[in-house]
Amino acid sequence: MPSLNRTVRRALPVLTLLSLIPLWELCCRLFEVPTFVLPAPSDIARAFVEVEPARWLGHLWATLRVALAGFAISLAISIPLAVLMVRSRFLSQTLYPLLVVIQSTPIVAIAPLIIVLFGTGWAPRLAITSLITFFPLVVSATTGMLATPQELIELSRSLRSSPTREIWYVRLPYAIPHLFSGMKVAVTLAIIGAVVAEFVAAEEGLGYFVQFSTSYFKIPQAFAALLFLSVVSLALFKGVQLLQALLFRWSLPRDKT
Repeated sequence: MPSLNRTVRRALPVLTLLSLIPLWELCCRLFEVPTFVLPAPSDIARAFVEVEPARWLGHLWATLRVALAGFAISLAISIPLAVLMVRSRFLSQTLYPLLVVIQSTPIVAIAPLIIVLFGTGWAPRLAITSLITFFPLVVSATTGMLATPQELIELSRSLRSSPTREIWYVRLPYAIPHLFSGMKVAVTLAIIGAVVAEFVAAEEGLGYFVQFSTSYFKIPQAFAALLFLSVVSLALFKGVQLLQALLFRWSLPRDKT
């Protein structure tokens, strides 16, 4: 019975979403909503099928490679920076407010400036994606390491562990659940960052495809691309969950049912 309840709980969001599709279709047909205002699900499905699979895959790969590369760059920078902030109160007090200011700045507003600074091509898109994904990663890693119980820190120091061993064997393992929580947020933000970059400077990618479709009033096609982006974001989120389950199963929250 507990396993049955767990299965029902996991299927409930999907069933709820599927139940809304006929209602959406009915409202569009009943109230004769124009396609350029809100296309019906059948129109979106038809638009999706009309686009060649190779074209979808080309745009998907263009968006995905920027999102994953920007996410990897943020991850490679955020963890060492979080370690430095944990080790040094001065760096923490100096850098943390700066990171908050950067995060508070709308990336969409500064995206044209980034294009001017880095030019066209991969560099500005990676910069925009990295800026969007960086903050949740560094905050989650720092929070996790600072949340390490003080008795574990004192035990490590009583055994004369070096600061490096304290970080590697005590603080980082304790920060793993926090870090993966930040990664789940950041990997979905990576898609947003890639799409924002494609709005500004790109000739390929799903974000560019949405902009191209709306400029020609192909709204069902734009909705199809948006739904495709949602599926990609969910897949990346689940991918991070799977990675945590495979490598750090002990860090997963326990199911109380």
